[in-house]
Amino acid sequence: MNANSLLLVTGLRHELHTHPELSGQEIQTKRRLQAFLQTHTSLEITDCGAWFHARKSGGKTLPPVAFRADMDAVAIQDDPSLPYASIISGVAHKCGHDGHCAVLAGLALELDDITPDRDVYCIFQHAEETGQGARECVGLIAEKGIAEIYAFHNMSGQTPGWVGLRAGTMNCASQGVEFHFQGLPAHASLPETGKNPSFAIADLLRALPDIAGAQTFSGPVWCTVIQVAVGSRNFGIAAGDGSLLLTCRGEREADMLALTAKLESAARQFAARDGLSLTISLHDVFPETVNHPEAVDRVRAICKNLVYPVHTMPEPMRSSEDMGHFLKAANGALFLIYTGDRPPIHTPEYDFDDSIIEQAVEIFKALI
Repeated sequence: MNANSLLLVTGLRHELHTHPELSGQEIQTKRRLQAFLQTHTSLEITDCGAWFHARKSGGKTLPPVAFRADMDAVAIQDDPSLPYASIISGVAHKCGHDGHCAVLAGLALELDDITPDRDVYCIFQHAEETGQGARECVGLIAEKGIAEIYAFHNMSGQTPGWVGLRAGTMNCASQGVEFHFQGLPAHASLPETGKNPSFAIADLLRALPDIAGAQTFSGPVWCTVIQVAVGSRNFGIAAGDGSLLLTCRGEREADMLALTAKLESAARQFAARDGLSLTISLHDVFPETVNHPEAVDRVRAICKNLVYPVHTMPEPMRSSEDMGHFLKAANGALFLIYTGDRPPIHTPEYDFDDSIIEQAVEIFKALI
């Protein structure tokens, strides 16, 4: 990678880190990235509202290929000691999306100096953290006839510079499920005159291990308690409504959906038993991210050629990734680049490791 380009995109990464925006609010992030590409490249930029893509026109020897970066930050306080610390209280790039964008901008700079054998699309996607962004961008695959798509994620925990690869499920499917039980409040001295949802919620909680541990799933599933909220802080009023928030997760999307259905069935039984109304809503829905074996083989061969060691992952990551939407529509893969013994993502101490920018750009460039 050109040394001046690396300096430029590293500075861009720090600027994005200073000005983070949450999912669905990436207005200034998108504008800054577009301005950077307009200033430093000749790529054709298409604004799609919440997101955008930049195209490098190439030959027609091969069908188009795409690379994706996500733009959103998360609701975590930043480390104020960073020289480029977030200026937005309680919001920071603690998943490395600032680095993902810097890498894709770096690829755009490299593309400006070559004529590829095919069209190359750089997709700058919004709202990855909620699972909504890729769902809204994925239509580009069919529209432009894109045959392959790739993305990477930074990850601590293995030797720095190793590339994490896995064919098949790379990230688990997940969705948040909110069960809202509506009963009837009563004076605390006359609880029998009301309909208290506490017992239905308690029974559903007690049932979770048996439901998630049933031998009816084809692969591993998990159910995580996120929040329990019942009644109000008033010792004179028996609770009349309450909510239970869970995250359902599965190595296979079908199992995750089956787990959710079993929980919904149990919740309805408990609600009916206690004379409660029940409302169920889904949030942050992610499919599983499934890497195509031939795409993984391509990344593996490229890493061997570039002398980047590869770590073959024995099992998928439990965390979810909306890259799964793209990989349902086109061949491709999501891979990891490890950063060693550094703080994990989604923690206040985390910061993207700039030393992997060039490595990610070189892998992307070779995949073209």
